[in-house]
Amino acid sequence: MITGFILTGFVLGILGSFHCVGMCGPLALSLPVQHLHGLRRLAGIVTYNLGRVVTYSILGFVLGFIGMSFSFFGWQQIFSIAIGSFLLLIFFASLFRKKIFANSFIQKTWNHYIVNLLASLFGKKSFGSLFLIGLLNGLLPCGLVYMAIAGGLASGNILYSSLFMAAFGLGTIPAMIAVSFAGSFISMKMRNQVKNAFPYILACMGILLILRGMNLNIPYLSPALAEQHVEICH
Repeated sequence: MITGFILTGFVLGILGSFHCVGMCGPLALSLPVQHLHGLRRLAGIVTYNLGRVVTYSILGFVLGFIGMSFSFFGWQQIFSIAIGSFLLLIFFASLFRKKIFANSFIQKTWNHYIVNLLASLFGKKSFGSLFLIGLLNGLLPCGLVYMAIAGGLASGNILYSSLFMAAFGLGTIPAMIAVSFAGSFISMKMRNQVKNAFPYILACMGILLILRGMNLNIPYLSPALAEQHVEICH
């Protein structure tokens, strides 16, 4: 079962990384690695991306703890179906170009705070600053990360959730390395096409979460979940 979670997270990262090309490409292209060459430049880009993976793994740990609470009370299946249904709702809303989320004051304030921290790091040309840029970048609001968070929450297990989010982050690395090296060759038309494909990836994730919650005893896709009982001492 744990293999299925890791594989799902990794595949989600690979598919979703095309969304990253359109949304996070400008940040990847502006990384302070221009002074580096060859393998050192590659190492700098990888260091930045590993920072993102660490942030996602920490988020997965926290989300797994929250999801474990639902699992403890026997709500894991219902929770998984509810999250999957919500992702499908977002997908159908996107088809009619309706926004479910609006930028709140808290989100704008958070974005401003993180962006200011990032700006202070871009002037420092060190591997440590690249790693910190990656850490902070993982905290910026992103629809793809929200989708991964839904998967982490539905796991109902701290270890599974952490590994799911880590695998998700690792899956995004190849495309992000490519855009860091060859981003200038990726046209805006291609970026928009990739961005338009994102809702369909979202729908697939929603369907997977619903199937998982249905407990159909299908390996990897909808594994049987062991019932949990809470013993009460008299």
